[in-house]
Amino acid sequence: MLVMAPSKSLQKLDLINIIQRLGVAYHFEREIEESLSYMYTHYEEWIGEVDGNGLYAIALCFRLLRQQGYYASCGAFRKFINDKGNFKNELVNDVHGILSLYEAAQFRVHGEEIMDEALNFTITQLKLILPKLSNSQLAQQVSNALKFSIKDGVVRVETRKYISFNHENEVLLNFAKLDFNILQKLHKKELCGITRWWKKLEIVKSLPYVRDKLAEAYFWSLSVYFEPQYSIARKLSTKIAYFLTIIDDTYDIYGTLDEITFLTEAIERWNIDASEQLPLYMKIVYCNLLDVYNEIEKELTNENKSFLVNYFIIEMKKVVRAYFEEARWYHEKKVPTMEQYMKNGIASSGYLLLATTFWLGMGKQATKDALDWITTEPPILVAASLIGRLLNDLKSHENMSPKKNERRTGNQPAYPSIQADPLDERVSHVEFKAAFTTIANSVAAQNE
Repeated sequence: MLVMAPSKSLQKLDLINIIQRLGVAYHFEREIEESLSYMYTHYEEWIGEVDGNGLYAIALCFRLLRQQGYYASCGAFRKFINDKGNFKNELVNDVHGILSLYEAAQFRVHGEEIMDEALNFTITQLKLILPKLSNSQLAQQVSNALKFSIKDGVVRVETRKYISFNHENEVLLNFAKLDFNILQKLHKKELCGITRWWKKLEIVKSLPYVRDKLAEAYFWSLSVYFEPQYSIARKLSTKIAYFLTIIDDTYDIYGTLDEITFLTEAIERWNIDASEQLPLYMKIVYCNLLDVYNEIEKELTNENKSFLVNYFIIEMKKVVRAYFEEARWYHEKKVPTMEQYMKNGIASSGYLLLATTFWLGMGKQATKDALDWITTEPPILVAASLIGRLLNDLKSHENMSPKKNERRTGNQPAYPSIQADPLDERVSHVEFKAAFTTIANSVAAQNE
């Protein structure tokens, strides 16, 4: 079906789009790459030939190429701009075109003013159009797109939604349903196995302050790679992600400054003997953490990649140092500068650790060069880290209550002034605005 479609056709682009959104693109990786590579080579030529539903077609082509890593030019959208520099009024009647342009704008980079304008234009128009849509299926798609952009949604969740939206290609739809159910059965089996491991540890019983978020940790791993070949990787990365939650709660909620000082020193040493100086509850955390990393090393040894464990340990130490710094700010009633907060937040978000961990099970792609690249803190990972850190703290601020604002009873935002701390209430609103600006800039940086 994909091979038979003409190389430079809207039909082929639509087919690739449907395959990707139905969650079955991993079955057709080679065919999709070959098709989009050809389209990129003939991009300018094809743009000149497009007529009819041109906005939809050009926006779809632009998005698919950018998603695949090709730098398609945004200049193609100039034909839809009027003399005043705004998008033409007649476009407002093209719902599919506006939705396609909105999705394309999610892949803008810094300096692309036309794509910034496209985002603002399409958000405004889609919100105006939504209440008037008589087509319930299209209305659902628009509503979902505004709530979860094509970049922000979790693949398996969005796949489930798209299966209910899409009734255009019965063959593909039936295939996608079968594939979804097969994978769902595998994912349930994995989660059951991880849950048995977790209950055997009895950590929740020993550490009552810890959030019981094992399913959420697995869901995080699943959102990174859902394909069947990454089963072992999902299991191990889930364990790391959940231990990150345990350590975060220990530093953020329960541990005294002296206790977390001892735990930080023990993690820096990374040796079972270092547990002797820890209180009993911290020994449980520390020893089980080392056990998980030993399990990872054993798995990687089978793949002749045991050297990767050192990278995981290095990133875990960075996170712990950042957690300790945040805890020290709290205990010493210190409000860090925004620069200090941002710099520390890159590590405390845990994204660099998780990005390293998610190389588990990636086979030949998990090379020393790839892990060395992560240690340089590349812009795309810094951007993801800042988005995660800021959204986490802004959400914590929204959920904060007087009772939760006490140590050992609830989560603390990493940045006291985001918490509207009485130490510096004057800057809270300014920094909120700065935080949202940083998030927007980080989204564009990720696309680069």
